[in-house]
Amino acid sequence: MKKLSIFCAAALLMLSCGSKEKNLADLVSNPASAEGGAVSAENAAKIEFTETEYNFGEIIQGQVVEHSFKFKNTGKVDLVISDTKTTCGCTTPEWPKEPIPVGGTGEIRAKFDSAGKLDKQNKVITVIANTVPTETKISLVGTVLAP
Repeated sequence: MKKLSIFCAAALLMLSCGSKEKNLADLVSNPASAEGGAVSAENAAKIEFTETEYNFGEIIQGQVVEHSFKFKNTGKVDLVISDTKTTCGCTTPEWPKEPIPVGGTGEIRAKFDSAGKLDKQNKVITVIANTVPTETKISLVGTVLAP
């Protein structure tokens, strides 16, 4: 019985700590919510890309494609890009680390290395920011031909 009580207390402590960490993570990833509560779409940063897909056409295996996805913050608060995720290690994005003010512009530079790739490619980059929703997808598409 004593062991069960200790186990329940430890489980309860872990659950309560986990929710505090999640709240802290929410504030870091969405600083506009620092005043508490969820941020509405109309009061959040908004990332507006001039294009969300770049077609690089046909390339020979081993070539590297580079492209800049330009965007503007059309929201109500500074835009903070906290991270990006890619579908594989062959695609590497670079993004601005400083906040983009309302009305400001920026770019995400993406590089796709086609070494070891063949045929149709769709390399998705997920941009994580203090927007609603928090994720926006951009992509590089095209065909890799054998040498």
